[in-house]
Amino acid sequence: MNLNKVMLAGRLTRDPELKELPSGNSVTNLGFATNRVFKSGNEKKEEATFIDIKAWGVQGEQIAQYLKKGSPLFIEGRLTLESWESNGDKRSKLVVTMENYKFISEGKKDKEDKEDKDDLGF
Repeated sequence: MNLNKVMLAGRLTRDPELKELPSGNSVTNLGFATNRVFKSGNEKKEEATFIDIKAWGVQGEQIAQYLKKGSPLFIEGRLTLESWESNGDKRSKLVVTMENYKFISEGKKDKEDKEDKDDLGF
């Protein structure tokens, strides 16, 4: 049995980057972060994981139209290995290719926290 399924809930780390390809297709590149909250002794800690997401076609176009940096989002997808050469060196990275998504509405507390951070210039 083989299974390649990813489910993530988090926030965009930058505005979506929509690209039109010569083939007529479009791809939207997303920077995404999820946070893991855990305890170390009596101390509460938070660890962020940053992930590159690719959304193809209409799904990516909708995300580019409606979301921006900081927007919460739920994503379902699969891991894809991208490979290329840079200065003669072979490079590769794992990205998540989006298959489905759901907009997540921000709760009142999340909005207030975000507004407080915006007021501080972050």
